[in-house]
Amino acid sequence: MENITKEKSCAFYASDYHFEMISLPYISKSMDQNKKVVILTENDLKDTVSILIEKMSLKKEKQEKILSLDWNHNDLNKFKEINKNSKENKDMVIFIKGKQNYIQNINKNIEKWVIDNNHVDIIDCYEFFEIEENIEEIAKNYSKVLGTSRA
Repeated sequence: MENITKEKSCAFYASDYHFEMISLPYISKSMDQNKKVVILTENDLKDTVSILIEKMSLKKEKQEKILSLDWNHNDLNKFKEINKNSKENKDMVIFIKGKQNYIQNINKNIEKWVIDNNHVDIIDCYEFFEIEENIEEIAKNYSKVLGTSRA
């Protein structure tokens, strides 16, 4: 049976910076709503997000909050964080960024770590150049597609 507390969205990015530009407004808004944000990524993003945050006109407190998220590739720690948040019944936004195979594997594993009564937004973020032939087909499987715009 489909878990009704789970919402699935997707995004398509051309580079790490592009992913960050798409996700940051949504991350910021989610933090304002006291949601826990987890970023599962196939590669480390700490350096690129630090550079991008420096160039944005965000309040210092907001910059620090965003930079305090774990932007590196360490799935096991993040699954533990997801499980902890789930047990504490916290609303979560989970970004999964990487190649299609990585996204599929992470989604299968998330099922094992999330308790059914939690509200979880999962945003699968696909590398555009890997899936450009199938972009329309992939987008059909989601309720929402995030784009590059202001939140």
